[in-house]
Amino acid sequence: MSGQLYDGIGEAFEGFKTLPIIRYAEVPGFLALVGDVTGKSVLDIACGTGFYSREFKRRGAAHVFGFDISSAMIDAANAREQAEPLGIAYEVGDTATLRTFEKPFDIAVAVQAFNYASDVAEIERMMHNIRRSLVDGGEFFLFGQNPGFDFDGPSLAKYGFLCEPTGKDNEIGRGTRITALLDPPVSFEATTPSKETYEQTLTAAGFTGIEWIPLDVSDAGVEEFGEEFWADYAGNRPLIMIRCTV
Repeated sequence: MSGQLYDGIGEAFEGFKTLPIIRYAEVPGFLALVGDVTGKSVLDIACGTGFYSREFKRRGAAHVFGFDISSAMIDAANAREQAEPLGIAYEVGDTATLRTFEKPFDIAVAVQAFNYASDVAEIERMMHNIRRSLVDGGEFFLFGQNPGFDFDGPSLAKYGFLCEPTGKDNEIGRGTRITALLDPPVSFEATTPSKETYEQTLTAAGFTGIEWIPLDVSDAGVEEFGEEFWADYAGNRPLIMIRCTV
């Protein structure tokens, strides 16, 4: 299902990175969390159109491999690789049935990668596959919707998004409708895994040192819009990051 959903977005997915909350919080925050990738190998899980794959390669990663369940996303990523060759490999793949790699990676990253699992057991399989793909001592960085977000708080519209409940909660977490206020808007439904789901499945897969990292707005974002503009975001953060190790 998720592959077909994102096939309908394709190249337009790149437009997400222009929205204020993505440009001034997600991108700088997540890149800072992952840190120095010089000489390291990076596995980009649910890589979409390859935005982070390209960023890590430009920042000195020795080897970057990205996969996504959506063929349209991978087509868009490969088109960008052809237009600006960086030496990144992409393929269509599902985290739940991820193939075994000849050589494990130093770092794995996953941005909004667990929103479409059918149950907690499937997420646990995904985590095991990711763990198997990393070297001992490897690091895993996750980025996604904050399971503690208050749907009754102020609207996120001025930041470029709407985040609303669907009422379709399940054992994984809360049903969520996310709308990116592009032209035209792009809306999709997902399940935001709970904190318990993340910690349970990561621990079962063998990850340790699980840290929940708040996502702050960059200095550039404050300079561009002012602190008052970001007050609603700071009071009810819709996004969160996780760091853990093998």
